[in-house]
Amino acid sequence: MTEAEETYYTEERWQNWLSRVEEEDLDPENEDSARLLLNLQDDAAIAVAKIVSAYEDGRLEDEEAIEELERVRTIVLSEPELDIEDEAAREDKVMLIDGVQTSLVCVFYAAEEYIVAGAAEEAPLTEYVEAAAAAEQDDDMDAALGYLVQAGTRIIEGDELDMAVVEELEYGLVSEWVNGLDSLQSAMSDPEVVEEEEDED
Repeated sequence: MTEAEETYYTEERWQNWLSRVEEEDLDPENEDSARLLLNLQDDAAIAVAKIVSAYEDGRLEDEEAIEELERVRTIVLSEPELDIEDEAAREDKVMLIDGVQTSLVCVFYAAEEYIVAGAAEEAPLTEYVEAAAAAEQDDDMDAALGYLVQAGTRIIEGDELDMAVVEELEYGLVSEWVNGLDSLQSAMSDPEVVEEEEDED
């Protein structure tokens, strides 16, 4: 599995991103800050896309692909350790990273679901998002996540989600998860998008 670890994602890679977050004076309203956080998210989504692609190509068996997704998820969703003395500043950055991690939860579940059960029933992706938003209104977050996981499997299958739908969503977990699906969509169409910004593979 050593080759797989180097191919898809490593703890060192995630820590490199966290180091950049530590060093930057982050303001989500600032374009450069927002781009850094988005790149952090997109980079993890690319790892997921590569695992799914390896599974589709027969380079990974289903159990191997699930194991690899679980390994990457453990790295990406673990509580970030930031070496910042100012507690308020550290908490602010942890909160921003938490937003990225929340968005990625749906990406990991969608990839697992796709490998285990294949793509969900074909339907307009906006319908899945609207169903998720309605479930969120009813405080049924399990159902909301379920709808978006299904949408994620359709994105992996090649369907396209019109991100204009996000503008109609109230801010909450559903909007965060849909944001993650946007990263997954980008990763499936161009799995090298963030590589150029990294000094090392």
